[in-house]
Amino acid sequence: MTATPNMDRPLWVPLVTQHGFDDSSYTAVTADGVHVTFEDGRQRICAKSGLWNTNLGYGNRQIAEATATELHTASYLPLFRTSHRKALEASRALLSLPAHTFQRVLFSTSGGAANDAAMKLARHYAVLNGQPERKLVVGLRGSYHGLTYGSQALSGDELGQGLYGVDRRNIRHVRFDDYAAELTRLMQREGHRVAAVIVEPVLGSGAESVPNAFIDEVIKHRDHHGFLLVADEVATGFGRVSGWFASDEWPQQPDIIVTSKGLTNGTSACAALLIAQRVTQRFDSTESIFIHGETQAGTPATCAAILSTIAEMKRLDHHTLSRRVAERLNRLIEDLQRIPGVGNSTGRGCMRGLKLHSRNGMPLSSEDVLAVVWSIHQAGAIVQPGPGRIQLLPALTYTEENFVELHTAMETGLRRAESDGVFE
Repeated sequence: MTATPNMDRPLWVPLVTQHGFDDSSYTAVTADGVHVTFEDGRQRICAKSGLWNTNLGYGNRQIAEATATELHTASYLPLFRTSHRKALEASRALLSLPAHTFQRVLFSTSGGAANDAAMKLARHYAVLNGQPERKLVVGLRGSYHGLTYGSQALSGDELGQGLYGVDRRNIRHVRFDDYAAELTRLMQREGHRVAAVIVEPVLGSGAESVPNAFIDEVIKHRDHHGFLLVADEVATGFGRVSGWFASDEWPQQPDIIVTSKGLTNGTSACAALLIAQRVTQRFDSTESIFIHGETQAGTPATCAAILSTIAEMKRLDHHTLSRRVAERLNRLIEDLQRIPGVGNSTGRGCMRGLKLHSRNGMPLSSEDVLAVVWSIHQAGAIVQPGPGRIQLLPALTYTEENFVELHTAMETGLRRAESDGVFE
């Protein structure tokens, strides 16, 4: 990507050098359905659902109207030492969704902040159990949990943790693709010090699926050591992988589900922790106060968006939508794999990765992946970069015509990147 530096730019655009940001091609003007229109006048089809949170597409009218109504009824109400009607309604609705049973909801404002809260909750729970030595939180290598200080420490990707002085002394990371061998060794050494194991069912960075056998082993270790199991479903929840939550398929429930992104169809800064009775009972029986709160967490408009999103997903039958889109996404990936430089796929459901490699079979560098993403963007589609791959996370409302449009843009972009020597 090349662009003329604009030293007068008022917005610091995250995660790119400001000299390499193309204003006209990457400044969005409107978004509707599964398309985004940019300042360069081009309309592009979105294959990553915003940041895989607009599962029902952009501009859903029912969700927008429900949010607007609540802004008139109660423009803002906090949850610090108080509650409000919409927060209670949204909590009840959320607790009714998982296949497993949860007892209480704690609202947050982002996946990163919610993961911070989950880590705090696990450590507090250990203290209430008379085990203050349980400070360790275990995550997966290659995982992504956010960019707040706690969640950045938990993330298993290299995200500048050393640069920013992120404290990782109480964090451990293990592989998930080694039949839980590294996890078992860690538990043999430090199982008595582990407060929680936090697992993305499908990793947000790279869309790598965590095997069921690994989950089984985590559950066995939880039964033996007593730590909390947290399902980070910020990305995988609300129909992105399967059902309401991917952890619905686990043989035993997690102690906490962290959900965000699709929770409000991307309309609000919102996340939530669904907390099992095992945890809430300990806090209740000891009359302990969990010290966590966020100014914008669980506002009336946010809760109205949650309720309307749930209602819309039920009305549209998101189970059927997700299954159809996943099947069509499979066919798209199979077609694209005929193009030189396109390799194996990862992930499942509507959360997929497509590996890219050079002519000698080596994974593309981050710089080359971004060049491919740029080429596809210029051809008319928006995809997400990942480690050595591109990621595809289309809305559940994608039609056959949308997939045809996406296929054309992606093939054009990939072949243009090939001709430009990106895959050399």
